[in-house]
Amino acid sequence: MEVLASVLAVPGRGLEGDRYRGSRGVREVSLIQSEHLPVIARLAGLDEVLPSVLRRNILVSGVNLSALIGRSFRIGDALLHGTGACHPCSRMEAALGPGGYNAMRGHGGITARVVEQGGIAVGDALIATPSRESL
Repeated sequence: MEVLASVLAVPGRGLEGDRYRGSRGVREVSLIQSEHLPVIARLAGLDEVLPSVLRRNILVSGVNLSALIGRSFRIGDALLHGTGACHPCSRMEAALGPGGYNAMRGHGGITARVVEQGGIAVGDALIATPSRESL
């Protein structure tokens, strides 16, 4: 996992440099809320959980990501569309220790596909689009 200051989101491909780029279909991008990190840590019996350990592409704060499933939203110049919940995988047991998978359940964020190409940078706001822009 590599933390970047900015990245290019490409329709049908996902994020430039992502090792899974182009292989995910509706799961081109994954997002997680920073507010869930202390909850996951507490449930896993850890002092803290770093975002990079959870293997999500984008960390956001102050937004209810679940409300964006089925809606379009902008981050930076990119237009994304929320496609579903991002469920934990078995790797969370290795990353967080025993119980890591269950600690992530309901806190894994969402998946999205890229609708319009654009740059995304650290600090860019996530803005839900009006319903007419939702796909």
